[in-house]
Amino acid sequence: MSRPPTVKPPRSEAGRRLNIGAVRSSFAPWNDPDATPLVRFEGVTKRFGDQTAVRDVSLDIYPGEFFALLGPSGCGKTTLMRMLAGFESLDAGRITLAGEDLAGAPPHRRPVNMMFQSYALFPHMTVEQNIAFGLKQDGMDRKAIDARVAEMLALVKLEAFARRKPDQLSGGQKQRVALARAVARKPTMLLLDEPLGALDKKLREETQFELMDLQVQLGMTFLIVTHDQEEAMVMADRIAVMREGEIVQIGRPEEVYESPANRYVAAFLGDVNLFETTVEAIAHPMAHLTATETDAGFYVLDDDCPAAGATVWLAVRPEKMRISLDPPSADVKNVLAGEIWDIGYTGDWTNYIVELPGGTLVRVARANDRRVVERPIDWDDKVWVSFDPDAGVVLTS
Repeated sequence: MSRPPTVKPPRSEAGRRLNIGAVRSSFAPWNDPDATPLVRFEGVTKRFGDQTAVRDVSLDIYPGEFFALLGPSGCGKTTLMRMLAGFESLDAGRITLAGEDLAGAPPHRRPVNMMFQSYALFPHMTVEQNIAFGLKQDGMDRKAIDARVAEMLALVKLEAFARRKPDQLSGGQKQRVALARAVARKPTMLLLDEPLGALDKKLREETQFELMDLQVQLGMTFLIVTHDQEEAMVMADRIAVMREGEIVQIGRPEEVYESPANRYVAAFLGDVNLFETTVEAIAHPMAHLTATETDAGFYVLDDDCPAAGATVWLAVRPEKMRISLDPPSADVKNVLAGEIWDIGYTGDWTNYIVELPGGTLVRVARANDRRVVERPIDWDDKVWVSFDPDAGVVLTS
C-alpha cells in the first residue's frame, strides 16, 4: 500500500516551538475542495447480532490531521476505529486509506498502528525491548533497530529509563513507552483508544499538549477515541460527536461547542442551560422568545430562528451568564431573578446553581480573576442572572 505525503515537521527544536501554533492554526484541508482525504469511511455499518453498533457512517480524515471521535460509552466510536485497524469486519460500506480499499487486508498489513488504553506492554521486556519489538517483527537489521529505538526514547524523553521494565515505571512513563512503540514503525496513521484514561488529571493535561506537540513533529495523522470532552477539544483539529452509532456533528472544537447542531451536542460538550421556549416574534436582528416553564422573556439574535409560534430550545453556556447581588440596569436584556441553591468552588472558577421561581435550576460559572478568599455571593442569597442576546444559541431539535 502506497504511503501518502505527510506534513513536513520543523527541522529544529527552536523551529518546532515556533511552528506548532502556525501549523495548527492554518491547517484546514477539509475546506479545500481539491484536498484528498487520507481515510474515507463510506456508508459504514457494523452489527453485533440484532444491535447496530455503527449505522451508515461517512467520514473523511485528512493527512496530518488530529481527529477525535467523541461520545459516551456504547456510541460506536471504538467499533469505528477497530474497523479501520482491521480488528472488526464491515457489514456494509467500505473504508479506504490513501485511495486503496482496506477490505480483506489483515491488521498487520495495514499502514496503521493502534495504541490501546491498557498500553499492552510486555512485562518481561525492558523499555527499549518493548519499543524494538515491532521493528524486529518487521525484519529490520539490528543497527537500524538500535538507531530507531534511540530516536524514540529521545522523542518521549525516556532515555534514562531504557533498561527498566514496565513494573518499574509510573503510569505516565508507561503511556510514553506505548506511544514510542506505536510510532516506531512509522505508520501512516496512529490510532489512540482512550490513551490518557489511566492518568491522573494533572498528568493527563500535560500529556495532551505533549501528544499535540509530537503529532506535529512527526507529521503523522492521529485518530483518537475518547469520551472526555475536554480532551477532545484541547487536542483535536476536528471532532466527530457520535450518538447511538451515528455522527451527529463534525467540526472544529470551537464550532461544536459554540454552535452545537442540537440539544444532544450542546449538553454533551460541557455544561449548558437549556430553556424550552416559544418564538413570540422576530424583528431583525432580534427574536423574542418566551420560556415554557418560567414565562421569562428572552431576546436573542434571530440567526436560523424559525417563524413565530415554533418551539425552540435556547442554549446558554454557564460562563456566558453574569450573576450579581444587585438587579442589573433597566436596559439589560435577559434578566432572571432567583436564589442560590448551591455553590461549587474549583479554584479557577466558581459555579453557582440558581433556583428560579417554579424550581428551574440555572448554572452560572464565574472566573475567579481576583485573589479574594471571601465569597461575595453565598448560599440562599437572592441574585440576578443575565446574559447578552448573542450569548444564546437557538436549537430546533
